[in-house]
Amino acid sequence: MSLYNTLKELCLCPSVSGREGAIREKLIEMISPLCDEYRVDALGNLIAHKKGGGERVMLAAHMDEIGFIVNFIEDNGMVRIAPVGGVSLTAAAYSIVISEKGVKGTVVPDDKVKPADFKADAFYVDIGATSKKRAEALVEIGDFFVVTPHVERLSGGRVCGRPMDDRVGCAVLVEIARELADKQVDKDIYYVFSVQEEVGCRGAMTAAFAIRPDVALCFDVTATGDVPGAAPMACKLGGGAAVKIKDASVICSEKITGELCRLAEQNGVKYQREILTFGGTDTSAMQLAGSGAAVGALSVPTRYIHTPTETFDMSDATACVKLGVLFLTQKA
Repeated sequence: MSLYNTLKELCLCPSVSGREGAIREKLIEMISPLCDEYRVDALGNLIAHKKGGGERVMLAAHMDEIGFIVNFIEDNGMVRIAPVGGVSLTAAAYSIVISEKGVKGTVVPDDKVKPADFKADAFYVDIGATSKKRAEALVEIGDFFVVTPHVERLSGGRVCGRPMDDRVGCAVLVEIARELADKQVDKDIYYVFSVQEEVGCRGAMTAAFAIRPDVALCFDVTATGDVPGAAPMACKLGGGAAVKIKDASVICSEKITGELCRLAEQNGVKYQREILTFGGTDTSAMQLAGSGAAVGALSVPTRYIHTPTETFDMSDATACVKLGVLFLTQKA
């Protein structure tokens, strides 16, 4: 299976933070033939183990996505919602959404509320119900909605859709596991598909506490500086795997960062250096869990993160696969 096909299968499994069951089952199907054993921990993380001895290396990508939770149903059948994770209300407005039960609707702001005044309590989902009774037959308080998943090919090897954050990281991790499935590696490798990253990097912290890795590498998306009006940033689509140096939550290990850059240069893998002045990923959670770990991250530069049209370049994702495999099998 190609990286693109893996990504497409994963994207079509809606899994908001706290409801990762569907994507986890799909990942178990994909990863179980590629490792020696796997388990699901109490929080819901999927942890697959490839035995090899030597240092313990944790590779992580989060399998949850942002979305909405139902918190009230109006008498007229409109469904009030609250955001789960860092939802951009401007980007989500008038999107088609789907619940964990398969109910479709559209996210709409209250009439006459202007974008500058968008707040979470001004939004509702119109599922077509004409009364509270009818709506309650379809949804319950506590149900989750996500923007309807989709994957579209653009020109020049670009792909857009939702939720690329972080299905592309999960797809990269699966492809790395495929590359190494029949190879002897002198490391104990733990492939971790974490839960609840979008609400505080919770899953990666508990998984890292249990695994106690010597080294941890995160796979996620990062922002770019290559669109009109963007804040200055060195990362761009097509520039290669983004080797994280720093974001707002972590300063990566100089040793790990240096090794990733040297491996890329020695093996002709296109890469770029990432400094993100905002946000964070599971990298920080893995760095601080237990007695700590040397951490790094490989990011896929992505435009329009947390919108219905997250966009990245397939060549950058492929570069992350290549560099991840090199990191596990070679020394710089």
